Amino acid sequence: MASSAQSGGSSGGPAVPTVQRGIVKMVLSGCAIIVRGQPRGGPPPERQINLSNIRAGNLARRAAATQPDAKDTPDEPWAFPAREFLRKKLIGKEVCFTIENKTPQGREYGMIYLGKDTTGENIAESLVAEGLATRREGMRANNPEQSRLSECEEQAKAAKKGMWSEGNGSHTIRDLKYTIENPRHFVDSHHQKPVNAIIEHVRDGSVVRALLLPDYYLVTVMLSGIKCPTFRREADGSETPEPFAAEAKFFTESRLLQRDVQIILESCHNQNVLGTILHPNGNITELLLKEGFARCVDWSIAVYTRGAEKLRAAERFAKERRLRIWRDYVAPTANLDQKDKQFVAKVMQVLNADAIVVKLNSGDYKTIHLSSIRPPRLEGENTQDKNKKLRPLYDIPYMFEAREFLRKKLIGKKVNVTVDYIRPASPATETIPAFSERTCATVTIGGINIAEALVSKGLATVIRYRQDDDQRSSHYDELLAAEARAIKNGKGLHSKKEVPIHRVADISGDTQKAKQFLPFLQRAGRSEAVVEYVFSGSRLKLYLPKETCLITFLLAGIECPRGARNLPGLVQEGEPFSEEATLFTKELVLQREVEVEVESMDKAGNFIGWLHMDGANLSVLLVEHALSKVHFTAERSAYYKSLLSAEEAAKQKKEKVWAHYEEQPVEEVMPVLEEKERSASYKPVFVTEITDDLHFYVQDVETGTQLEKLMENMRNDISSHPPVEGSYAPRRGEFCIAKFVDGEWYRARVEKVESPAKVHVFYIDYGNREILPSTRLGTLPPAFSTRVLPAQATEYAFAFIQVPQDEDARTDAVDSVVRDIQNTQCLLNVEHLSAGCPHVTLQFADSKGDVGLGLVKEGLVMVEVRKEKQFQKVITEYLNAQESAKSARLNLWRYGDFRADDADEFGYSR
Repeated sequence: MASSAQSGGSSGGPAVPTVQRGIVKMVLSGCAIIVRGQPRGGPPPERQINLSNIRAGNLARRAAATQPDAKDTPDEPWAFPAREFLRKKLIGKEVCFTIENKTPQGREYGMIYLGKDTTGENIAESLVAEGLATRREGMRANNPEQSRLSECEEQAKAAKKGMWSEGNGSHTIRDLKYTIENPRHFVDSHHQKPVNAIIEHVRDGSVVRALLLPDYYLVTVMLSGIKCPTFRREADGSETPEPFAAEAKFFTESRLLQRDVQIILESCHNQNVLGTILHPNGNITELLLKEGFARCVDWSIAVYTRGAEKLRAAERFAKERRLRIWRDYVAPTANLDQKDKQFVAKVMQVLNADAIVVKLNSGDYKTIHLSSIRPPRLEGENTQDKNKKLRPLYDIPYMFEAREFLRKKLIGKKVNVTVDYIRPASPATETIPAFSERTCATVTIGGINIAEALVSKGLATVIRYRQDDDQRSSHYDELLAAEARAIKNGKGLHSKKEVPIHRVADISGDTQKAKQFLPFLQRAGRSEAVVEYVFSGSRLKLYLPKETCLITFLLAGIECPRGARNLPGLVQEGEPFSEEATLFTKELVLQREVEVEVESMDKAGNFIGWLHMDGANLSVLLVEHALSKVHFTAERSAYYKSLLSAEEAAKQKKEKVWAHYEEQPVEEVMPVLEEKERSASYKPVFVTEITDDLHFYVQDVETGTQLEKLMENMRNDISSHPPVEGSYAPRRGEFCIAKFVDGEWYRARVEKVESPAKVHVFYIDYGNREILPSTRLGTLPPAFSTRVLPAQATEYAFAFIQVPQDEDARTDAVDSVVRDIQNTQCLLNVEHLSAGCPHVTLQFADSKGDVGLGLVKEGLVMVEVRKEKQFQKVITEYLNAQESAKSARLNLWRYGDFRADDADEFGYSR
């Protein structure tokens, strides 16, 4: 135990007691203490020392639970002050002692001195001098020690100290409370404010018995958030310690036993209190974890008020160093390289509601499961119609909402991935299907933990683990806290409201339904859609949110390489570059929001048309990247020129499908123009904007009243619920509302975001553009979106004229048009289509005069000669007007016919 020293003395004289040393572990009463030695490789030995020749009062004792008739014994007067006197003086201090007497039962009596030798303070004398103990009855003062005790007692009596003071000492008797009637109310009443206490007993490293002051509640306190190894009670009543249980207990005892501490009462478990013990030297909870004496426990870590992340960090510290209980610990990601543990990747696809497919920097694809969460699932056995095939995305409550949340947040974005664990492959059982190996990780974007956000919205639940299961999220506590919030607020899966039902009609391959649906989609023009699946480069499955249906969609105008097909009895290999085309389409549009124009359908009920994403035509892009060829059916399309020019550029590069392309010599053949009558079907329009390149925007007069009504309703709605200034974050391509210089709100589209102070917007109903600060923008209310009324401003260009490239000449032409037709009603006829916008002739509403012809007559523009036969009559009229302007030397012609020598300089071709 403690080191011992032999006092010197003659061999013939009486034996001199051996002086021994130790550290005071505990004060049992005013006349008994427990002394321990120094720890060497484990908890040290200890012994109880009773003070000789004095007596102090007995402390209160609780009746044994095995003796129902027994009663609790209260404190004797001055017993607790005596104990406290010794506790404050001795706990944790080094003392020396001599044993004077040992009873047959093994009780040892002796003298105790504070310090390393007997010159220190005599504890028995100090107690008697303070009136906290008396000399034993019948003791005679026949040696110096006893004489000094007698003197001390007389001095205490004279000074009326302690028990010699007036009164019976009843005020020193504690009103001990061993049980709490309502533990929950008791804990809540303290509002997590620190309570002064004395630790009276340490059961194991994480469970203590504490005396709460000043009301003397004796309670069992379990440290919140952790658990130390315990002592297992055997059938014979003996206790068997788990590995490191004794060491953990000594660690806590040596720091807290009979120390003054503060306890934050955090929760309760039966009659036990969950709390955090604060000591001036530190937080014992975190210290136990850091030293490897304890592990975090999920059921109580949620109530820990000083930050669960601190406990996890302390536990991680011990795990990494394999301290004590973690000596055999192997990290879940121990076999992974650092680059495989933590990386940045681009999200390509969301799989239901708990997994994503990401593209790594290497170009490889990897499936990542979100750690420790469970997606929505069907509850009960009979919830699904057995005759109907289950569609998890639409049939499982909240699965669609969860998938959409992840899709809108993540698709196409770069995320940070931190791998938490690898779940090994598991074979199938009677109730559980087989699972391949899964990489489980924490995924964050912009500092937001996606799994936590999903759980907080009630769109997923948190998996519960065995306490020793370390394969879990590195942010498991945040997930639990998010789930608790979702339950409290009744979000999503935890809501008591009726679950959302998604009735989605699948028209894929249903020819009859597709036929009925076709006219509706054709009339709709551009419809919003989400690409749900990519079968091949040109074959996709789309979800139309407005129509709540699924369709199979084929890209028009192109011939894409066929993919591999499984036919009965054989596997048909795919054509070259079919996989590349599929991958290209997947990366570009899978699970993205797109716009589609449906033109027709095939015999199998598949719709054929054009797909646009961010203003780009997917058919054109596939041709441009040499992954498709132009199909002859594209000739009738407005996108034919774009497809041809893209194909020509791809042929020149001789890549992919054009790798073996040989340019054939072409004989010059005069094209035979198809005889066709010019169509003159003028409709009334209202010209709202003229651009600097002489294009113009018009509104259809027939739908003008609809626009006026919509604008009136929208402005009333905005005045009732005005947007919060600065709350809207503009994104390119997004529809919004914008406040024009007249102070009114209009529908607009964000074209470019330079900074919050410089946002380029396009007013979709009028055709003008403006640069505004984001404070003058707001979210477009759904009731006034382009689904309700499409954008009313349509862009056109003048047919049969060439716009001057010279800036001054072009300005003159634009000024003339602005004066003549801006904000006036005209008549419009579409003459021919072009890649940019339709080319038209425009007439004044009253005189029916041709506006473009007027520009030619004024010498402001030149004629664009076209060879189509149906236009020859009007072209002749335009050329005659041009000759008149030239003769009169008007504007462009004021220096004569410049085209012969310097046409290039002026930007014209003859």
